[in-house]
Amino acid sequence: MEATANFLLSDLKQAQPISGWEDFWSEGKAFLKTASAAYAQRKKAFTTVILYNIIAMAIEKFVMTALMCEGKLPFNHTMKDLVEAMDEAFPGAMSDIREGLLALDQYQEICDIDTFNISGPAMDEIPTMLGLANRLQDLVEKQLSAGNREK
Repeated sequence: MEATANFLLSDLKQAQPISGWEDFWSEGKAFLKTASAAYAQRKKAFTTVILYNIIAMAIEKFVMTALMCEGKLPFNHTMKDLVEAMDEAFPGAMSDIREGLLALDQYQEICDIDTFNISGPAMDEIPTMLGLANRLQDLVEKQLSAGNREK
């Protein structure tokens, strides 16, 4: 192994799971359950912006669950960053939902105060978002099962 100024490559250890992933998993399921029920019941308090944000929180929690189990974290928490972190940790696993998840970033630009923008999706877009979150939940559940972790 070639030495660098600070360490040997052989000094690197395999990433260990990050504790607390179970909380992210249960929170993600709760967010998705809430959004699904609110949409199904067409509760007026749950506008499309609120539904979008609850679904996005579910997605973020599911991604964090998967990454934490692998001892990894995303660079940031935009959909782009979450998808890229999943692509790196689980190459090819996100291929059928990748573009749909990336498209979710179009509804909010809240990182830069100069370009701050929130636009709500149409109500007929919510089922697609719920479907993406459900498919991601299934993907993460398979990852948990493969790692012999309790769900």
